[in-house]
Amino acid sequence: MTKLTYETPKGLNEEIILKISQIKQEPKWMTDFRVKSYYAFINSPMPDFGPYLDIDFGRLTYYKRIDDKVHADWDEVPNKVRKTFADIGIQKAEKEYLGGVSTQYESEVIYHNMLSYLDKKGVIFVDTDTALKKYPKLFRKYFSQLVKYDENKFTSLNGCVWSGGTFIYVPPGVKLDRPLQSYFRINTKDMGQFERTIIVVDDDAELDYIEGCTAPTYTTDSLHAAVVEIYVGKNARCRYTTIQNWASNIYNLVTKRAIVEENGLMEWIDGNIGSKVNMKYPAVILKGKGARGNCVTISVADQNQIQDTGAKMIHLAPYTKSNIMAKSIARNGGNASYRGLVKITEAATNSYSSVKCDTVILDEQSKSDAIPTNILANQSSVLEHEATVSKISQEQLFYLMSRGLTMEQATELIILGFIDVFRKELPMEYAVELNKLLQKKEYCL
Repeated sequence: MTKLTYETPKGLNEEIILKISQIKQEPKWMTDFRVKSYYAFINSPMPDFGPYLDIDFGRLTYYKRIDDKVHADWDEVPNKVRKTFADIGIQKAEKEYLGGVSTQYESEVIYHNMLSYLDKKGVIFVDTDTALKKYPKLFRKYFSQLVKYDENKFTSLNGCVWSGGTFIYVPPGVKLDRPLQSYFRINTKDMGQFERTIIVVDDDAELDYIEGCTAPTYTTDSLHAAVVEIYVGKNARCRYTTIQNWASNIYNLVTKRAIVEENGLMEWIDGNIGSKVNMKYPAVILKGKGARGNCVTISVADQNQIQDTGAKMIHLAPYTKSNIMAKSIARNGGNASYRGLVKITEAATNSYSSVKCDTVILDEQSKSDAIPTNILANQSSVLEHEATVSKISQEQLFYLMSRGLTMEQATELIILGFIDVFRKELPMEYAVELNKLLQKKEYCL
């Protein structure tokens, strides 16, 4: 009888890598990929930019499963896990407005379901481990093609211990009228989570995808190091929305990248509320003529939090367009910084890019830095950049308080107005949830 639960010993070595691959019954090429990635990981330095990362890799658990099956019925999911996701609101959201849901608990997807009519349209929406087994040719065509295993220490780490994540394929011409969602939960102390997500939106197709993530707070740190690869075809559109609310003991170090063909559109809607250190810079490679990329982000840095976020736009073809809108809030000594890259190459003639970074600092202890890299390599294109750092306006506070609001209510109202451009991009249910998350924070001057 198959053992339902399994947890690797703390730390990482080749034996653990081989054990993970054996448990998953993977083909030899994937086992070899994991081992190759492991040696790249141990030989790679930590990032030479951004915040200091004090990670004890030998203390982490790299793989843990609580069941050996992906369930399509909530009643079959273990009670504790089912209650956790019910409290978050996943089951309610699935019934009311989602086209499909995938939930990952620790290292493995535990629940997965999609509306039958999407299946009839040829849409593939499975966990990434299932995709490797069920669609091997399609999987191998896209796996690790956009994000290479040896780019940095954390892409190498993901390469050797990846588990779970989402695989989506939308056939040509299929436009999903309801979003798909994945939710990731770290529930164990000293845990590492390393999902791998691959999304392919074929020519003339459209997809809205939503990602959420949470974890309880422990006194020691955990690590989340995911890799996301997105392929957007000709005249296709993909919107990837994230509300990241990790606990304050989580290092969130994620590599997200999309490539867009002719007249396609990639949109990153990226909300960063939690984590101890968050380093995330969603990227778009504008490969085809007329391709477009948008990234709208908010980052809220509270006490003992570092939000090092931004976006990357790489223009490779003529008449491409990109837009980066970044909103940051820093309070109680938090650090909310923008780090980004826009590169308009020599071949990307008649292209346009706009970058706008705005930060509100709510006290004297907090800080924010804007660290843009802007490269314009031809004379027919335009690249615009604007950055502002400010405090809450005393005039605005006085006006609102004169209308009967307390200082806390007035400050909250100003903050919600400051991030309104981000909230407008969210589905209504998630905009409401974002308001609740922000209202839990006590804004002060």
